[in-house]
Amino acid sequence: MKLGQFSVSLAVKDLNASQSFYQTLGFKVLGGDPDHGYVMMKQGDTIIGLFQGMFDHNILTFNPGWDSNAQNVDPFDDVRDIQAKLLADGIDVDVQRADPNGTGPAHFILHDPDGNVIMVDQHR
Repeated sequence: MKLGQFSVSLAVKDLNASQSFYQTLGFKVLGGDPDHGYVMMKQGDTIIGLFQGMFDHNILTFNPGWDSNAQNVDPFDDVRDIQAKLLADGIDVDVQRADPNGTGPAHFILHDPDGNVIMVDQHR
């Protein structure tokens, strides 16, 4: 199973302050839209997303079909196939499920045994 590019999505209180902090640590802006409350930042192959007002908790995020530059990779495992495999293996997708009959962009959200939020978010 290929989960895709990993990043950490951080719920931040002040997007500008957080962006400045991570820039001081050597991160560069990869994308996003501050006017819509989020910025994606990168250092090497490490990616963090800063999100203000979008969610309450930090999220471990996987993006099937993308590399560390948000470029398409092929082949890749579709988010619906990953979800079906997890469900078949007894992992409960307990927050939100992708439509198993859909195509294209979709996501699902679950918790690990310690309550950490994991999102598998396909953009293509």
